[in-house]
Amino acid sequence: MSRARISPTIELEYETFGDSKNPALLLIMGYTAQMVAWEEEFCQMFAAQNLFVIRFDNRDCGLSTKFDGVEVDVNAVIAAALMEDPIPPVPYTLSHMAGDAVGLLDYLKIERAHVLGASMGGMIAQVMTIEHPTRVRSLTSVMSMSGEPEYGQSAPEAMNALLSVPPSDRDGFISHSPIYQAFHSKKYRSDANSKRAAARDFDRCFYPQGAPRQLAAIYATGRRTEQLRAVKTPTLVIHGKDDTLITPSGGERTAELIPNAKFVLVDDMGHDLPQPLWGNFVALVAEFVSKN
Repeated sequence: MSRARISPTIELEYETFGDSKNPALLLIMGYTAQMVAWEEEFCQMFAAQNLFVIRFDNRDCGLSTKFDGVEVDVNAVIAAALMEDPIPPVPYTLSHMAGDAVGLLDYLKIERAHVLGASMGGMIAQVMTIEHPTRVRSLTSVMSMSGEPEYGQSAPEAMNALLSVPPSDRDGFISHSPIYQAFHSKKYRSDANSKRAAARDFDRCFYPQGAPRQLAAIYATGRRTEQLRAVKTPTLVIHGKDDTLITPSGGERTAELIPNAKFVLVDDMGHDLPQPLWGNFVALVAEFVSKN
């Protein structure tokens, strides 16, 4: 793993897989999730498809730059966004996070990349495509949405699980982790897998302080309706039938807005990417990017 200074104030932790001469595939992870949530074997499967794979920690997460001590009234931001009132000040928006991703491409001297984002990462990938279209060869938006709150609405138990406050001790954090299965694949959810991932994440970097700032960035960015209608970049939208955190209408709407987007609804996939689905998922994305 390596560290890239992409601006005077932002450093990103990143890792690459495969031959740098191959087309680049930039993976953007979701809300509070570290880059290791793109598991190494998963990244290697893409590298085996003759892609140069890049994963990284978003700002305020993992080993990248953190905005320690910067306060945000996330409830006020959410309320204003839902009422379509003026948004209170936020430390950053998804535009800044998309700029981070572009900065990493600059650092790696990559002119254009295929960009794949999951959940909040899909939102960042959409914003990157909207605001930096010359840098994106193709867009793959996974388990994500368009910023329109009437689409992809969460089931209450899924949102409650997402926003639950985890214990700050290692054992408690690990024991708490199965709660997130509320929005995982029904078929493949597993306490053992949840606890293994939680142990990995806690040991690498436990940093709940970044969560409200990232959540504020999502809501402060708002609707992307008209911007998505203007996207000319080849787009693949993937969503899980079992997703109760961002329900499938979020993906359907994204694909409806982006001209000529391809939409794939995946059986037995929730708001997660369980290992048994990796083979088909990688094949689907690899076939798509090979044509663009």
